[in-house]
Amino acid sequence: MAGYFGTDGVRGVANQFLTPELALRLARAHGTWLTHQYGRCKVLIGSDTRVSSTMLECAYAAGLASSGVDSALIGVLPTPGIAWLTQHGDYRGGVMISASHNPVPDNGIKLFGEDGFKLNDLVCRQLEEWMESDDLPRPTGIEVGRVDSRTEGRQAYLDHLKRLCPEGLSGLKVVLDCAHGAACELAPRLFSELGAEIVELHSQPDGSRINVRCGSTHLEELACAVQQHRAAVGIAFDGDADRCLGVDELGQQVDGDRMLLMFARWLQSRQELPGNEIVATVMSNFGLEMALRQLGIGLVRAQVGDRYVLEEMKLRRCPLGGEQSGHLIFLQHGTTGDGLLCGLRLAQYLRQRGGPLSSLVGEFPALPQKIVNVPASRKENLNGDSAIDQAIEKGAGQLGQRGRILVRPSGTEPLVRLMAEGPNEQELDEILEDLRQVVAERLN
Repeated sequence: MAGYFGTDGVRGVANQFLTPELALRLARAHGTWLTHQYGRCKVLIGSDTRVSSTMLECAYAAGLASSGVDSALIGVLPTPGIAWLTQHGDYRGGVMISASHNPVPDNGIKLFGEDGFKLNDLVCRQLEEWMESDDLPRPTGIEVGRVDSRTEGRQAYLDHLKRLCPEGLSGLKVVLDCAHGAACELAPRLFSELGAEIVELHSQPDGSRINVRCGSTHLEELACAVQQHRAAVGIAFDGDADRCLGVDELGQQVDGDRMLLMFARWLQSRQELPGNEIVATVMSNFGLEMALRQLGIGLVRAQVGDRYVLEEMKLRRCPLGGEQSGHLIFLQHGTTGDGLLCGLRLAQYLRQRGGPLSSLVGEFPALPQKIVNVPASRKENLNGDSAIDQAIEKGAGQLGQRGRILVRPSGTEPLVRLMAEGPNEQELDEILEDLRQVVAERLN
């Protein structure tokens, strides 16, 4: 059986790996699962602006209809909008056609349950099994699913975001980089209707240019525009607007770690951080942990991937979590990363605190971070190798409370990734070289 699902749905080059035929098979499996759970029901389908999104959207709707499930096509909408509308509407599932920050040729399919959360691994494995089956039900006549359009949900999602900022954003000048993606319509409306003065970059919904030298993966033009227009902040979204990164008035990047520190302190001051802890990933800078510790806030580290961050958040009932990439989750207001909400919170925080954003960014004591990739033909033997464990312990003991070491196998290549953080770059280089030699010897 092929393993179609990765850490964030099914993703690959559209019309090669992710073909209409594959989308149809997945939709029929999804529809069969839904009818087993709920009987006749409806699913919301949205997409980003990619050239291939309409092709896959049509195939998915056809597959659901073939299984007796109705579809509502909402068109271009951010991924968190699909999740929120699924949770609050008359839908038993949500589908987002998008490859997020990936290049133009790629696309993907993300699946949400009626609660707005992504489907869990158990359900995804069941869908993968059914995708290989030729025996799934095929209703006929009036039992075939219907497909219609439902665009009014866009306004409902926008109104939801606006309610989270009752004080408005008047007096704030903001540059928005919409990456030619799913944020193109709603992001400028959100900020302008809240009273901000906005400058738009890459706000044409052009699927042939989505993420191309723009958006959250390319901040250079945004940084220049912020300084040129003397704006208070720049905000960049990725293709499906489930994440964002910021730029301060000096053109410096405001990444997810820095925003987590700002928002954790903000929630703590509002007594909205029960348990006094937040969730990040193993890749978040040790400087974040140090800064939070000074505030009496704990940092829980999850595996890389927003789904693992979310699992820890739900387990610990933690309202805030995220990744360096700007994929931040505000669990009180949404079930997945939300770039528009994150950008809105950044603007709110800046306006309420007063002073330039650079002064807030300067409160983050980022430590030097060094990463070494070691070819490892036997990377599966990493865990439990006593010589490697001893080398890791030696390096960690040398750093003590001043830093940390992370060793993990690559999920896609025959590599082991070594990461060390600490105040002295020369010391990090020496520790990583010693560790590299041991890993290379033991795993090749």
